[in-house]
Amino acid sequence: MLCQEDFKPVTLADRGFFERHYALYPQTHSGNTFTNMVCWNHFTPYRYTYVNGNVILACTTAGVTRFHPPIGPRDPALMRELIRLALDVSDDTPLVLIDPDTARWMQGLDPGLVLVPDRNNFEYVYRAADLAELPGKKYLKIRSHLNRFRKNCLNTVEPITSQNLEEVREFLKKWCEWKGCKKNIVLANEIEAALYAVEHFSELPLRGLLIRVDSEIGAFSLFEILNADTALIHFEKGLPDCEGIYKAINEETAAVLAGEVEYINRESDLGVGGLREAKMRYYPHHMVEVYSLKR
Repeated sequence: MLCQEDFKPVTLADRGFFERHYALYPQTHSGNTFTNMVCWNHFTPYRYTYVNGNVILACTTAGVTRFHPPIGPRDPALMRELIRLALDVSDDTPLVLIDPDTARWMQGLDPGLVLVPDRNNFEYVYRAADLAELPGKKYLKIRSHLNRFRKNCLNTVEPITSQNLEEVREFLKKWCEWKGCKKNIVLANEIEAALYAVEHFSELPLRGLLIRVDSEIGAFSLFEILNADTALIHFEKGLPDCEGIYKAINEETAAVLAGEVEYINRESDLGVGGLREAKMRYYPHHMVEVYSLKR
């Protein structure tokens, strides 16, 4: 019988295990990625178990544990066991990040399950070429802002390497001071996650890009290849010294990735109004939809 004691913490040492499993069962949502789990462990401790060829993830936030559906071959008995455990230990939303195919399969197992779309955790996926080239009239304003940035700000672009990682750390601290992270728990935890990613850059499947303005870092991005046709942007930050720098780091990152993948996943908006509007301005090709199980 599945129980909480079956789950163990996700650590850096587990990278090889997750890479092998995700090679068999490629992921589309950032919430299941190894990088996401280890970077956010300080805020949302992740645990996992491996049962009958399936990985099951559990995460605990503010004392509430929620589970992700099994990742692996369909196993009706295991799914029923997981739902039982989740209902025993969790709150009114015991199972999260359920992809549409799994949601349909679950309803086939039990038509009485209440599965609802979790719009705040839908992820935005764009054509890499669109973000790199910004073609047509719909991107006219964005191209205009980019032209203004390049005209007004002397800038250079370079990959993140072991030689400039310390500068990236200092940039994050400066960004945190500018945004007032000490007064905003969400931003404070995001910066801690980003700092973890920088500290363990060589141990994670991460790459990065930065833009210098007058020799100082003005923006950076950290990303990885998510699956055969999609890259995932984990972190993207810019300082306000030069208008349009966020659009610039977005375009430069897409230009690097467009030759490798067809799509770029830029994660969810978490229900933040301004962020949702900003993501929609880039005209997503599709969304990674997820559902939640309600009690």
